[in-house]
Amino acid sequence: MNAIETQGLRRVFDETVALDGLDLSIREGEIFGIVGPDGAGKTTLLRMLAGVLRPTAGSIHIDGIDAIADRTRATGHLGYMSQRFGLYPDLTVLENIHFYADLYGVRRVERAERLPQLLGFSNLTPFQHRRAGRLSGGMKQKLGLACALIHTPRVLLLDEPTNGVDPISRRDFWRILYQLLSRGVTIVVSTSYLDEAERCARLLLLDRGRTLAAGTPDEVRATMPGAILEVRTGTPRRVARLLRESLREPGVGLFGDCIHVATVEPGAAESRIREAATGAGLTIDSIERIEPSLEDVFISAVARAASAKPEVAR
Repeated sequence: MNAIETQGLRRVFDETVALDGLDLSIREGEIFGIVGPDGAGKTTLLRMLAGVLRPTAGSIHIDGIDAIADRTRATGHLGYMSQRFGLYPDLTVLENIHFYADLYGVRRVERAERLPQLLGFSNLTPFQHRRAGRLSGGMKQKLGLACALIHTPRVLLLDEPTNGVDPISRRDFWRILYQLLSRGVTIVVSTSYLDEAERCARLLLLDRGRTLAAGTPDEVRATMPGAILEVRTGTPRRVARLLRESLREPGVGLFGDCIHVATVEPGAAESRIREAATGAGLTIDSIERIEPSLEDVFISAVARAASAKPEVAR
């Protein structure tokens, strides 16, 4: 049985379509990633899964339960951590966890067993008496996760949990998620970081409320038509700007000190790149065909979608 299933899921705010007919299947005990830019519909999707927001149309099932008709029962299977998790800065770490335990109706005898486990795996034991307002960003995220787990949910929904967190804290946070995964928890995490998407068993690439691609990271990469050309030059920003203006290719992206060009005609594109650079008095050091990264696939897919359809206000 799938942990989460949706069919035709749709949400409209006035005339703005935030999510447009999404079919989704998330398996038990997997990390499922939802990837997309700001405004893609990631938060709207997670809020509907969490029962915070009712869909305009479509169905949601959590662990086989109709989450729209029986929302209270379905949400009992969920832990939800929003982008701005509601920690109380004047309460200590322990007091915040106890507060959420009270909200979830966790009995004292149960929380006495779970508290040491939650504090231990999140490395918050030394800080259990510190006020939440005095914690670092990474520690606040770990505390938010501990609060979401106090009632031992079967499904965990995380809305961009590492946004704005330093790299070390991001690594620690994902270490915790893998520990949860080993205990059979299904984890759904939205992220704007493509390196984090690589850690997920399966992915949904979302843009303007629509599915661009779905599957394992390898399957998603395989959906990209054509190839990626990596262009190296001593003036990458100037060349990237030139190529965006002169090429008809939908995806030109700056990656550090090189440029990636998504193209369905690698040979012809290479000639056009060199001609454009020469005409502008710029030098190309090398052009090489490379395997696409998830970021390449996503940039290319967004660009193709934008060029195929007129822009719609979201």
